[in-house]
Formats: sequence, structure tokens, C-alpha cells
Amino acid sequence: MSKILVIDDERSIRNTLKDILEYEKYEVDLAEDGIKGIEKVKTAEYDIILCDIKMPGMDGIEVLEHLTKIASDTPVVMISGHGNIDTAVDSIKKGAFDYIEKPLDLNRLLITIRNGMDKSSLVTETKILKKKVNKKYEIIGESKAISSIVEMADRVAPTDARVLIPGANGSGKELIARRIHAQSNRSSGPFIEVNCAAIPSELIESELFGHEKGAFTSAVKQRKGKFEQANGGTLFLDEIGDMSLSAQAKVLRALQENIISRVGGDKHIKVDVRVVAATNKNIADEISKSNFREDLYHRLSVILIHVPTLNERLDDIPILANHFIKQICDEYGMPEKTITAKGIKELQKINWTGNIREFRNVIERLIILCDNTITDADVLQFAAPLK
Repeated sequence: MSKILVIDDERSIRNTLKDILEYEKYEVDLAEDGIKGIEKVKTAEYDIILCDIKMPGMDGIEVLEHLTKIASDTPVVMISGHGNIDTAVDSIKKGAFDYIEKPLDLNRLLITIRNGMDKSSLVTETKILKKKVNKKYEIIGESKAISSIVEMADRVAPTDARVLIPGANGSGKELIARRIHAQSNRSSGPFIEVNCAAIPSELIESELFGHEKGAFTSAVKQRKGKFEQANGGTLFLDEIGDMSLSAQAKVLRALQENIISRVGGDKHIKVDVRVVAATNKNIADEISKSNFREDLYHRLSVILIHVPTLNERLDDIPILANHFIKQICDEYGMPEKTITAKGIKELQKINWTGNIREFRNVIERLIILCDNTITDADVLQFAAPLK
């Protein structure tokens, strides 16, 4: 049942609102002044708060200022019989969800409460989704190899320095890029990912810089590219070693001047983007083969963070195994399984050519095919083909 707090110094209004809202199946708490209202908010959670403006001691605007600090996600509806446009505007500016004048219009009040409830639900759902997303991209491990790169990522994150992340496929390069973004001053901005290896060379420039209508046969309308979409945030260029030389030249210019032009257009567009790039290739070899521009490499590699392979961090296998077992069992809605110490030792003997990606797949296979306790025999039977 949704819970509402009514803060009003007039007993008749408090009791009337209580009767009306309880009839509408809400749970209602009452407070006769701002100080008592604030005390209630500190000890209980409410879905919405109704607060009078003219009250003795502490007026509603002061109460609102306190509420936005201690319960910032809870919608506050200000009510007053002495208000005007300036009061309403001031209330909204200071964080009120809405403003209603007395005498209260019952229909408007109930609609406002429902809208406030919807907002409260959306805020809660957004927080849950963010937690799930953050958990999905969490870096798991305590080995020296992984701890050192996490420490480096955290150190460079608050700056705008460009970062190049070399590492084998499946080793977790994207997780490092996302951590850098999440810990940066741009964390509230977008994180835009481009897989350079997955986009045909003839389309990569349009993907990165956008295009104008009619720039090529299928360009039926203007389209913003990833650089524009990432404005104010981070652009993650994954597998940049597979990017065409012509696209590399445009990326170099964008990094030098913070200016791009859409394909088929001559307008210069200013962008504010932090670029983090990753590659599974040896860039030095690619430069020697004339497949990658050396000047672009130097622009991208202000900071180099080399992600270790799973074979270089075998000490993390116990914690990784338990993490993925819990995660996958939660996803499947099944009781959490366990793995024996001997099972862990067998996992540590495997040559993990596919790194974390391969490891997670093996754990998922073991969870599906094994009993509640995963043994060394199970690992030998079901992970053997990957040796």
C-alpha cells in the first residue's frame, strides 16, 4: 500500500485529507508542523508528501529545502491558501513536484498524487536497473594483475586523458572502459560504444560521424553519428585496430580539433567527447604493416592499460567462479549451486584461450548439466573440450 505524509498545521485539513486518502486505499501519516514532518521522514519512507506552505515555526518552503536533502527522490506537493504565482514558481524551483492552491480540488489532488506515485515508481525502477547494469559490468578479481589495472583506471578516470586498452578477446576491455566512464566527471553523460570490427569499412565513417540526407543511396534522412551522440560523455571505440585508414584520418582530425563533419556535409560540428579505445591487435605490428596510423596511435595512447588474460590471473578463478555461479543461478531462478575446491583446481588447469567470456560459458554449462555440487569430475567431463 502506498504511503503518504500530510504536513499541515490545520487539524481539520489534516483529518479531511486523511479520510479522503484512506478511502482511496492509501496509508496516511500526519504531522502538525514542519519539524515533526521532517522527523517522520527521517524515520520512515513515503511515496509522496503533501506539505502546507504557511505554518508557524518553520514554513513549507523551509521544510521543502530540508526534504530535498533527506528524501530527494520523494515527490513533494506544496499546498497553500495564501499563494500566488511567485510562490508556486519558487516552490517548483526548489524541488517541489507540484503546487496546489486551497481550497483543494479533489480531482486535481488525486491526479497529482497518482502522477507523483508514477514518478516515484520510475525513480525506484531506474535505480534498480542502474544497479543491475553496474553489477553486470562489475570487475571481479583480487589478483595483483587485475588490481593494478583497476587502480590505474580509477586514477586516470577523473581526467579527460585518452586511454588505449590493448588485450585479448574476452579479457574484459569493455569493463575497464565502462569503469573509467563511471568514475569520471562525465559519468552523467552518455557512454557510446562502437565495435569497429563489426561495421563494414564503407559504413564506418557514417556510423562515427553521421551523414546528411542524400549523402549516398540509402541515406534517406539526416543521421547523427556516434561522436555527436557521445557529446558530453565517453566514446568507446572497440577493436579500433580494424578501422579503415580513411576513417582513422577523420578520427585523428576529430581528436586534434574536437570538430567533425557529417558524410556528405561541409558543416563543422564541435564535439566534446572523451575517447577510450580498445584493440586485440598488436598496434606496433599494424603500424609496421601500414594498417594503422602511427600519429593516431600516439593521439589515442596518452594512457595505456593492458588487460591481462585469464591465464595471467588464475588466482581470480575461485572468486570468478562463485560470482558467475550466483549470477547465472539468479538469472535462471534456481537455487545457488556450489563448486568443490578440487573443481576449482581443475578450472585453474585449463588453458583459457577465450578468457572471461569462455570461462563464464563453461560455468553456465556446468550449472545446467551438473547437480547442486559441481565436482572436479564434472569439470573434467564438461570443460574438457575447451582444453
